[in-house]
Amino acid sequence: MHSPHEVILRPIVTEKSTDLQADNNQYIFEVARAANKIEVRNAVEMIFGVRVEGVRTQVVRGHLRRVGRFTGKTRQWKKAIVTVHPEDNIDLYGED
Repeated sequence: MHSPHEVILRPIVTEKSTDLQADNNQYIFEVARAANKIEVRNAVEMIFGVRVEGVRTQVVRGHLRRVGRFTGKTRQWKKAIVTVHPEDNIDLYGED
């Protein structure tokens, strides 16, 4: 498809994703809508230098939002939950 940096758009850092990192060695990323699981796997392995055991993807649908009398819809986006080998980890915060 594209370069690895065009497939992986940003990491999702929430309370739930932090718990998944600590307990299951899983990381959540926002990925390109056209990317498939194989492209996500290759991109994570190339960018972070880790061994990927599994990838699960979801399309997050846009929500209706209202500002005053105007209504709109947030954009749709795709997220990937990436399971990394137990001996590897990804440093999302630049601590290492």
